[in-house]
Amino acid sequence: MKNFFEFDRLGTNFRTETMAGITTFLAMAYILFVNPATLAAEGTGMDSGAVFTATALAAALGSLIMGLVAKYPIALAPGMGVNAFFAYTVVMGMGIPWETALSGVLVSGLIFIILTLSGIREKIINSIPSQLKMAVGAGIGLFIAFVGFQNAGIIVGDESTVATLGDITSGNTLLAVFGVLVTVVLITLNVRGGVFYGMIITAIAGMIVGLIDPPSGVVSPPPSLAPTFGQAFTHLGDVFTLPMIGVILTFLFVDFFDTAGTLVAVASKAGLMKDNKLPRAGKALFSDSAATVVGATLGTSTTTSYVESATGVAAGGRSGFTAVVSAMMFLLALFFSPLLGVVTSAVTAPALIIVGVMMVSSLKDIEWDQFEIAVPAFLTVIMMPLAYSIATGIAVGFVFYPITMIAKGKVKEINPIMWFLFIVFVLYLAFLS
Repeated sequence: MKNFFEFDRLGTNFRTETMAGITTFLAMAYILFVNPATLAAEGTGMDSGAVFTATALAAALGSLIMGLVAKYPIALAPGMGVNAFFAYTVVMGMGIPWETALSGVLVSGLIFIILTLSGIREKIINSIPSQLKMAVGAGIGLFIAFVGFQNAGIIVGDESTVATLGDITSGNTLLAVFGVLVTVVLITLNVRGGVFYGMIITAIAGMIVGLIDPPSGVVSPPPSLAPTFGQAFTHLGDVFTLPMIGVILTFLFVDFFDTAGTLVAVASKAGLMKDNKLPRAGKALFSDSAATVVGATLGTSTTTSYVESATGVAAGGRSGFTAVVSAMMFLLALFFSPLLGVVTSAVTAPALIIVGVMMVSSLKDIEWDQFEIAVPAFLTVIMMPLAYSIATGIAVGFVFYPITMIAKGKVKEINPIMWFLFIVFVLYLAFLS
């Protein structure tokens, strides 16, 4: 195993990778509860128990494929944002049966596999200028930090200012602030795995003061998968309609660029990027595509690479064994779901905030004195948290990139693929409007 995952070359070991995998899992554990609540919301008709089991299995199998095939420290699970699009827009808004919507997810995954095997996805990712890649990583850092502030209740919605400071005297918010302080101190003292230990200490503190209920039990049998398993295949004939084609294209677009952004950001943070290229990018993208097909078969929306994997990287994860450990944890979660009740948003929020701090360090590598680079880079970074979408941030920044380069007289430096992306992103933003 040590040789297979190349521990020595990557400067890591079994203990570090195990801790990193557990850390990533804990940062992602919320999806086990959020995804069933979203997909099985009143009006969709989906079975919440089956979605819970499908979510855990999709995360486990997807992460396992990524760890063994691509050997990246990146875990996968049903994606946030696209699950809301699935439930609220497609099923409840457009009136499309959830079975047909799952078929749409399946088709998008199959198309992704074809694009990946042809090498198109890898070529697109490698065609992106290095400084825009740095901007994507920093933007994702701001995005997940913003999510962390929201989950902690530190930042809340406001009708007049859109966002404002929340009630920092409330119990859960104070617990999250405590978690941030503890994690900051641990990392400042160079404690390896400080993010992981910070989450553990925060959870224990929450139980001591009564903000987090102790687990009600230890073991519980997983709910049946029967209500959702295989429904994506039985309704494939229903996807050949104009509305469903639009839905499939949306699934494709969001997953493509969310995944690309996540892979680049996490790989950069782990020091795995080589000459502005993602090693084994084809295998990583294939793993992500295969996970979507697996997830749709089980009964959940698009399964994708998780930016929370950066928490595991921050804890020292460098090899695919980190993802394998996360996969094992998701399998265990099927039987020990009561224990996950202590992993509340107040516990995970500090990890997201601190990792956001770490990820924005890539801003230093952007040549801000070159205005033609500064504009698209800044828009990429700022639009992710403001639009609450990684894909939208990438779209806006990448639309401005060829414009500023033309104005500067650097047309020849624009990769032909970037022109193709310019057209795609313009159409995407028009569709969003």
